[in-house]
Amino acid sequence: MFAVTVCKRKSKKKSLKALSLYTDALRSYSGLAQEYIHKVIDHAECYAKGHVHTNGLENFWSLLKRGIKGTYVSIEPFHLFRYLDEQSFRFNERKDNDAGRFVKVVAGILGKGLRYAKLIGKMEGDGLPQKAESWWTETWLLNHLGFETD
Repeated sequence: MFAVTVCKRKSKKKSLKALSLYTDALRSYSGLAQEYIHKVIDHAECYAKGHVHTNGLENFWSLLKRGIKGTYVSIEPFHLFRYLDEQSFRFNERKDNDAGRFVKVVAGILGKGLRYAKLIGKMEGDGLPQKAESWWTETWLLNHLGFETD
């Protein structure tokens, strides 16, 4: 596991060098020191050395796995990014109370409508039903006259 800390920087040219990567002692991460500021924590020795630890990331993964196995139970791979977005929001706002999180969610959805046609992938029109007839009229015409309305 690894954690990334983005340092404040003045130059965009040094944007990659300004990243601090905190990883565990997995050998796959050994080449990162050439590109980034790389600090390693060996969990066989200790779990933290000052600010160098992976506890926050391990906490996030623990909460994500618990949510998938316990709350959502069965998820479709197609929707995985949505579950990750929700868990990221929950994790990033964990120090706020329920009312504060609710206000942020509502502020994020105001003015954003989702039409049924967009939801199912049919993008023609505005997503509203194109027929002016009621369900009763359509059913009556089909049952009594034998034709459908278009």
